[in-house]
Amino acid sequence: MNTFPSIDSERRSLRQTMRRRRRSLTPRQQKAAALRLKKSVGHQLWFRRAQHIALYLPNDGEIDPRPLIELCWKLGKQVYLPVLHPIRHNRLWFVPYSPTTKMVKNRFGIEEPGLQGVPRRPAWALDLVMLPLVAFDPQGNRMGMGGGFYDRTFSYKHTEKGIHGAKLIGLAHECQRVEALPVQPWDVPLFGIVTDNTQYLQAAGFNC
Repeated sequence: MNTFPSIDSERRSLRQTMRRRRRSLTPRQQKAAALRLKKSVGHQLWFRRAQHIALYLPNDGEIDPRPLIELCWKLGKQVYLPVLHPIRHNRLWFVPYSPTTKMVKNRFGIEEPGLQGVPRRPAWALDLVMLPLVAFDPQGNRMGMGGGFYDRTFSYKHTEKGIHGAKLIGLAHECQRVEALPVQPWDVPLFGIVTDNTQYLQAAGFNC
């Protein structure tokens, strides 16, 4: 009999542990981490060059990118937020986001821009996507919440065409780091990960 846990059970256990870890951060720690993240990302050439940038609103203890969103607006960049696709299962649309955007709650209780009369931008047409994660390793592997929304939306990254299109950067607290993650074939590779005090930008050519 196989006494070793499956990859799925290992990932479930790790996901629960890491979610508890990030939720345990105090509001003061979260605010400080968000400001350090803004400073770290804001100085990067790859951020400065990007014009169409997708981010997210924090939930469940995720590192807060709202100061970074405000920096994008200040620099004249177009910000987009992910919206649950109304038809295609577990996929995302990206909708423009501004201080006046009307927000609604999706089926998970997370605020997202309303869709009525709002233009959308295809995932491949974004310059930069900074996405949340539950855990990561120094090799650039990411574990999400388990729904596969980003993996399905950016599955074209597994093809030769994947070298073009949006650059994907994971955002996290440093405490979400593990030495190595169990990886599945459908996990979309990231160009790098930025935490509140370290950068893991390993993709060839990413710093240019």
